[in-house]
Amino acid sequence: MTLEEAIETQPLWVQIWVNILFLGAFVLPLALLIWKPGRLAGLVTVAASVLAAAGVYWLYGKLGYVRLLGLPHVILWTPLIFWLWRQRKRPEMPVWPRRIILLVCVVIAVSLAFDFADVARYLLGERRPF
Repeated sequence: MTLEEAIETQPLWVQIWVNILFLGAFVLPLALLIWKPGRLAGLVTVAASVLAAAGVYWLYGKLGYVRLLGLPHVILWTPLIFWLWRQRKRPEMPVWPRRIILLVCVVIAVSLAFDFADVARYLLGERRPF
């Protein structure tokens, strides 16, 4: 079973959330490339998200559909969200990139709330697949 097939076995709200996460962490940051002050934030966010996705796929291949799949997000997105927040406050950052960065931060923060809880539960012994 692929990761996508495993996600399809989850409740509808999880499937919807995965799509929102994809839009917020992969697609929306690409819009930052329009504005010169936002380009670095867009590139760094997409790079971190691609690396996190690669880590999730790698872990899925090794362990299956377990709570530890949030670990790449925790490792890469935790520092990213703080860095993005500082980028958002740069004086030369135009209004629309600030809004986009805020939305990206909100999506990533919600994901991290789930990810931190899932990783903690895994480390505390809840290792059975979903």
